[in-house]
Amino acid sequence: MGISDISWRVIELETHDAFMNMALDEACCESVASGAVRPTVRFYRWSPSAVSIGYFQSLVDEIDIEACAKTGTGSSPSGDGVVDIIRRRTGGGAVYHDFEGEITYSVIVPEKDFCDANGVRLGITESYHEICGWIIRGLGQVGIGAEFKPINDIIVSSSSKKISGNAQTRRGGVILQHGTILLTVDVKKMFSLLKVGKEKIADKMIAAVEERVTSVAQVRPEVTREEVYSALLNSFTEGKKFEIGTWTEGELARAEELVQERYKTKEWNEMR
Repeated sequence: MGISDISWRVIELETHDAFMNMALDEACCESVASGAVRPTVRFYRWSPSAVSIGYFQSLVDEIDIEACAKTGTGSSPSGDGVVDIIRRRTGGGAVYHDFEGEITYSVIVPEKDFCDANGVRLGITESYHEICGWIIRGLGQVGIGAEFKPINDIIVSSSSKKISGNAQTRRGGVILQHGTILLTVDVKKMFSLLKVGKEKIADKMIAAVEERVTSVAQVRPEVTREEVYSALLNSFTEGKKFEIGTWTEGELARAEELVQERYKTKEWNEMR
């Protein structure tokens, strides 16, 4: 069995807060592991905007908690004047998830099913390469040439600047890979929410990041969010058996439990 034999459920673009977004990923992993639902692709946004840290990071070392509590989210429909803080189940560094500035995806699939044409399970780098290839095809459909940069980045070919970051974890026989496609990028705002030392150092770091990170708006300013999403939906499903689906009642109930039991707790978010 190869990837082309998998029958997928696709959850179309939706918006949740950080706690629910991460809880839905975990609830879905549990459902996929049990066989209750099919392997799943989902697309989502974050409202209010949020900062997520990797599983192994220290929240107090990485994030300016006071700044997140005071920073408004601008056009976020929630309008509650804060930036959420969440610990991911995946590794990697701190990421600022702007409501207007990105589309996020998750791919949740059993390890045993994520195989090449010969039935050989894809390793970590190979699975990154496969899923990131779906993003690259989507970007190509809106006129942005991009390529995979191991182990988990996508860069714009013409500038070698990063336009997508991705992270993966494997637990209970299930692969969870999620990542962001940057529509816009505000490096100054990002660094205002992270602990980066003195202002002088921050200025240098901002300049350094701006030299290596880009966005759809910088490469193709005429392309809309709707066009990017449509291209991603098409590229993620191209050549696959899939149905547009919805969350089950069980997944939603489990996600609500996980929000309260894990993702909103100090024990989880401040565990390091």
